[in-house]
Amino acid sequence: MKADMHIHTEISDGRTRVEDLVDIALEAGLGCIAVTDHNTVAAYDMLKDDGRIIVVPGVEITSSEGHILAYGITEDIPKGMSVLDTVNAIHEKGGLAFVPHPYRMWSGIGEKNIIPEFDGLEALNRRSSKASNIKSLALAKSVGKPVVAGSDSHTPDTIGKGYIEIPDSCRTWQDVMAAVMNKETEPFSGHRGIVKSVKYGIKSITKWIFRGFKRL
Repeated sequence: MKADMHIHTEISDGRTRVEDLVDIALEAGLGCIAVTDHNTVAAYDMLKDDGRIIVVPGVEITSSEGHILAYGITEDIPKGMSVLDTVNAIHEKGGLAFVPHPYRMWSGIGEKNIIPEFDGLEALNRRSSKASNIKSLALAKSVGKPVVAGSDSHTPDTIGKGYIEIPDSCRTWQDVMAAVMNKETEPFSGHRGIVKSVKYGIKSITKWIFRGFKRL
């Protein structure tokens, strides 16, 4: 079964409507999705009872050093805290803390901030460059912790372009996360090409300036 573990909707900065997400995911051949909007878990309440696909509750939290993925939580966590305080807050709510796209210039926390308290890493991300994904996969292997992968989708057409293979026996999001933590998964993903990387850089800089030089 394929599980895209990093998806954004219109509730944060994505373009995919929440009510369309499951249909799009099923058409992409997914059996599981993790909705990881920025700093809000609101989409999960709208999707959790759909019944056609496994939905992992998640959120991408903006820490003081960059983004952190949290799985298995259904309450918002304040943004802007330190890496350690953010990870501790995730654990206090019963969630799991993962490092997404560690080498991304604008939002990755970088190697220096990968502390032992993290539960795992995002080995592959469809919106990252090929070089960054190669480094992320190598880092994940060297750290030896559980891994996920995802499309980091912000548009409907990219959903399912990055994913992990999980056991077909998974029936609930708890089963999915248990498989992840037991290292019963395999990451797959493409990467962002040079042209899109340049466009992404220009877009990110522009948004960063209009946000007053603050992270999303």
